[in-house]
Amino acid sequence: MYAKVEDNTVVKVNSSVASFNKAAVSWSKAQLEANGIYEVVYNNTNLKDNRFYINGAESFTFANDTVTASYTAAVGKALDDVNEVDENGDALLDDDGVQVVTSGLKTNEKNQIKAQAAGLLQSTDWYVVRNAESSTAIPANVSTYRTAVRTKSNEMETAIDGAASAEALEALFTYTTGADDVVSRPLGEWPRLA
Repeated sequence: MYAKVEDNTVVKVNSSVASFNKAAVSWSKAQLEANGIYEVVYNNTNLKDNRFYINGAESFTFANDTVTASYTAAVGKALDDVNEVDENGDALLDDDGVQVVTSGLKTNEKNQIKAQAAGLLQSTDWYVVRNAESSTAIPANVSTYRTAVRTKSNEMETAIDGAASAEALEALFTYTTGADDVVSRPLGEWPRLA
C-alpha cells in the first residue's frame, strides 16, 4: 500500500504505486519519497480477530518521513441474540410474521460446534442405521465415541454460554503452549475414534 503526501498530510492511498504516477513503478524509494509517495507501514495494535470484534476505522498519518496506517479501538460483537425493531421501536417481523432475530456470537459459535459434532458423528451414522434396520450391535468403541462427541459438544456449548465478553469467548478458542510444551485451548478438543 502506498500513500501520497502533500504538505505533510496524506491525501491519497492506493495499493498501486502507478496510481500516483505511471513512471513510479520504476522509481527507487528515494525517488518515490522525493515525489511525496511513501510505502505505508501498518500499526495493527488495535486490530483484532474479526470473528469476535468489529475493528475500528483505519486512518493514515504522516510523521518522521513515514506514513502509518492504524485503527481505532475494536469493539466486541454482540454476544447475545438481538430481537430487531423498526424505526418506531416495534418488533420487526418477517413476511411470515415471525420476529426477526440477529444471531449473536454465542449462537453463531454454538452452531459451529453443533455442525462440527454432526460432521464427526456422520462417519459412524451407518452403524446406527444398521442397528435400527437389522438389530446388528453397534461396536462398543463406536458407541463410546459417539457419546463422547455429544458430551464434548455440550461441554463446549456450556463454556461458550459462560463467556461474559467477546474477549472471554475469543480466549476459549485461542491455542497456547503450556510449560509442558502441550498446545491446547480452554475449549478443549474433540474426541477421536479408537
